[in-house]
Amino acid sequence: MEDVFVARLMSTTLHTVTPDTLVEDAAQLILDNNISSVIVVDENNRLEGILTTTDFVDIVAKSQPKAQTTVERYMTTDVITAGAQDSILSVAESMTEHGFHHMPVVDEEEGVIGMIATSDLAAYLSQTGQLARS
Repeated sequence: MEDVFVARLMSTTLHTVTPDTLVEDAAQLILDNNISSVIVVDENNRLEGILTTTDFVDIVAKSQPKAQTTVERYMTTDVITAGAQDSILSVAESMTEHGFHHMPVVDEEEGVIGMIATSDLAAYLSQTGQLARS
């Protein structure tokens, strides 16, 4: 398989929230945009965490959140990230190893610049015929 880098496949249309965003507002953002995660950033676009649809299942099942609950309470903060020049092979291995479906792409100077998802990897493999050759 040729060396392909994250920058080639990542989505740069980002949906972000801040730690003080209300959970219901984050949920509405996910629903309105038909996405499965939002990236939590600070005022300088630095990664603070990620909140996924899986997190929302836990929120509802365990906590039954009350109004005015913020994202900070539920977001994952020990986020593993990728860089734009990382190999998709290494990113795919990391996602598989950790059971992730999304991985924020960060730049040291710009903060969060994209998101790579398992659907991006699957679409690439399907378009290049890599699956048929395996």
